[in-house]
Amino acid sequence: MRNYSFILMFACLLALSACNNNSYTPKPRGYFKIDFPAKAYQNYDKDCPFSFDYPKYATLVADSSTDTQPCWYNVSFPQFNGRLHLTYYDISSKKEYENLVEDARTFAFKHTVKANAIDQKLINYPEKKVYGVYYAIEGNTASSVQFFLTDSVKHYFRGALYFNERPQYDSIQPVVNFIKKDIDRMISTFKWKN
Repeated sequence: MRNYSFILMFACLLALSACNNNSYTPKPRGYFKIDFPAKAYQNYDKDCPFSFDYPKYATLVADSSTDTQPCWYNVSFPQFNGRLHLTYYDISSKKEYENLVEDARTFAFKHTVKANAIDQKLINYPEKKVYGVYYAIEGNTASSVQFFLTDSVKHYFRGALYFNERPQYDSIQPVVNFIKKDIDRMISTFKWKN
């Protein structure tokens, strides 16, 4: 009987000591697995003074905002809930060109409040007369990529990537990296018609 009491008391002490463990190890955040489509492209060459390649898994639709102008488009990525907003301006003066270039810089650097970094890269294809600046914006910003292309004389084309979600750079970064390759393809295949 004495052994039985001893075993019972030892079991109770063991059970009580196991309940006092307050150590907790947090689990890492998990994100949904993203299935990326295979890279494939098609050419846009319609009524506007430019042409370029864009992904087959995206749709190119005319911009429907209230202040839209001819040759304004959205390259929609429905599987990623994002869009690449494209605008085109016919340049009529040097002052208008300088204002558009300054607007592009201003739009990119408005994100400095939330951005971790803004990298600028010059775009230079002299054989096609395509020049511009590419802005890669890191951080929880509304737009992760912005760029403009111009011939410095009469054409100006601007693009900005947006997602229809609250910006969380760590969760959308794989998608941004995937779409950046499509934007790079668009820029490298971009041509002015005249």
